[in-house]
Amino acid sequence: MNYWLFKSEPDVFSIDDLAACRNKTTYWDGVRNYQARNYLRDTIKKGDGVLFYHSNSEPLAIVGTCEVVKEGYPDFTAFEPESKYFDPGSSPDKTVWYMVDIRLKEKLKQPVTLAMLKAKPELKNMKLLQKGNRLSVMPVTPDEWKTILEMQNL
Repeated sequence: MNYWLFKSEPDVFSIDDLAACRNKTTYWDGVRNYQARNYLRDTIKKGDGVLFYHSNSEPLAIVGTCEVVKEGYPDFTAFEPESKYFDPGSSPDKTVWYMVDIRLKEKLKQPVTLAMLKAKPELKNMKLLQKGNRLSVMPVTPDEWKTILEMQNL
């Protein structure tokens, strides 16, 4: 089992939006970065854990945990000209972009803010905290996962 952090702007799709989805499940679409795409296509597996992170918000914070319930498959929004994620270079027979399905496991008792993460020495190597890392999908180590879940109780 692997662990991941998925970023979403809450005014685009929030943890509450996920909670309101049928079976608290949705597809994670619109990723348009090749490294993040490779994770979605090749590495993220059914059963993996996901930290749901609210980005471009106040506060920046991990707000819930999810589980991957469907492994990588073509992101159909790339094929739809009316979609904000449309990519004319991608088509069903020449797929460029991928997505996975996730299901909400729980909203955290309290958000674990970016400031809280930065204050934890044991998280100093976390990809989210590295300068210049703007990926919307990134790996999290098992120790980071455990530390972060313990932090919601502080």
